[in-house]
Amino acid sequence: MKSKKKNFTIVAAILVVFDLLCMFMYAGMQVEQMNIIQTFITEEGGGWSANLTMLPLTIGNLAAIVLTMVYGTLMIKFGVKKIMIPFMVLTGLGCIGIALANGLDCFGGTKAGNFPLFFISLFVIRCCCPIFQMGGAMLITNWFIKLRGRMASIGSIGATIFTIVGTSLMPNVISKSWNGDYRPFYYGIAVLTLIMILVLVFLLKDVPEDAGMYPDGMDHAPLSETSDSTPIKASVMLRDKKFWQLTIVMIAPQFVVPAIMSSMAISFMTRGGQELWLAATVFVSAGAIAGIPCSLAYGWLNDKIGSLKTEMLLILSMLIPTLSLIFMPARKSVILLIIMAFGLANILGAAPVMGPCFIAYVYGRKQYQSANRIAFALSLIPGAFSGIMMTSLIQSGHTKIAYLILIIIIAISFTSLMTMRKLPDANAADRT
Repeated sequence: MKSKKKNFTIVAAILVVFDLLCMFMYAGMQVEQMNIIQTFITEEGGGWSANLTMLPLTIGNLAAIVLTMVYGTLMIKFGVKKIMIPFMVLTGLGCIGIALANGLDCFGGTKAGNFPLFFISLFVIRCCCPIFQMGGAMLITNWFIKLRGRMASIGSIGATIFTIVGTSLMPNVISKSWNGDYRPFYYGIAVLTLIMILVLVFLLKDVPEDAGMYPDGMDHAPLSETSDSTPIKASVMLRDKKFWQLTIVMIAPQFVVPAIMSSMAISFMTRGGQELWLAATVFVSAGAIAGIPCSLAYGWLNDKIGSLKTEMLLILSMLIPTLSLIFMPARKSVILLIIMAFGLANILGAAPVMGPCFIAYVYGRKQYQSANRIAFALSLIPGAFSGIMMTSLIQSGHTKIAYLILIIIIAISFTSLMTMRKLPDANAADRT
C-alpha cells in the first residue's frame, strides 16, 4: 500500500508539472504572444499592421470553436495522450514557422518577411492551443477529486509564468539584448514542446485506474461515481438548463482575460508610446508574480468552500483590471498601475484554476469532458473576437467603449452564476 501511495505521489508530481507547462503554452500561445509580435512588428517600423498580425489569430479563434468540440470528442473516444501528441507536434512546427517568417522591424519589416508563412504558422498554433488546456485539465480532473483545486492551482501557475516571461520580461530582453529579434524565443518554445511530448509519451497515463490506482491516491474507487461512464450525448447536454447556465458563466473568463492580455501592448502604446508600455511591463510582471499565490489561494478556496463561491470571487475580480485600464492616463500613474497589477494577479491566477474545477463541480469527473467539449467551445465564440475587437476599438480612439463592453460581459456571467448558487457538487461524497 505504501509503495502504491509513493508511486501515486511521483506520477502526480510529474502530472502537475506537465499541466503547468500546458497552461504556459495555452495562455501564452493563444493570445499573449501577440504582445511580443506587435511590439517588434509594427506598421511604423515598416512591418505589417496590428490588424494584419492579429488576423490569423482571429480566424484561428473561430476555427478553434469547432476544433474544441472535436478535440473533446476525440479525447473521450481515444484518450488524452493519443490526441494531444500530434497537435503538440504541429504547435512546435508553427513556432519554427513564425521564426522563419521573420517580418521583424529590425530586419526591414515586410521586405524581410513572408506573410503567408506567418499567417499559416500563427493560425496553426491558435488552432492547436485548446489541446493544451483541454488535455492538461482533463488529466488533472481524472487524477484528482478532493485535491482538484489545489493541484489545478499549481498547474495554472504556468499561465502566470508566461505573463512574466512572455508579456513582461521578453519584450525588454528582445529589445535590449536581442536588438528586436524575437526568433530565439520561438525556437525555445519549439524545444519546450518537444520535451513535453516526451514526458507525455513515457511518464503519464490518462487515468489513475490505468496505473492500478485511484484518484487522490485513495485505496478505493470514488464513492460519488457509478460504473456507468457513458458520455452524455451533445443533444442531451444541450437540453440541460445547468449546462447553459455554466456556459454563460464561462464566457467572462474566456472573453475578458484574453481581451485584456492580447491588447495590453496596444492599449499602452496608443496612450503613451512604447516607453509607457515598457514601463507598464514592470507592473504587469508584478501582477503576474502575485498571480502565483493568488492561484494557490483560489485552488485552496475551491476545495474548502466550493467552486460556486470561488467562481463568484473570480468574476468580480475581473472588474479591477478592467476599470483601472479605462481610467489609465497617457502618463505613468503608479497608483492605477498597482491597482491593475492586483487585478491581473487575481484573474491570471484564478481563471485557469476555476475553469476545469467549475465544470467538474457541476458534472463530476466522468462526465467532465462531455460538458467541457461543448461549453468550452460555445464560450469561445464571443471570445474569438476579443482580440480584434479590442485592437480595433483602441486604435480608433474608443478605448473606454472597449473596456465598457468587458464590464457588460462580466455582469452577464455573474448574473448567470447567481442562478446556480444552490447547485450541489457532483463529487460531494468524495470530498469529506
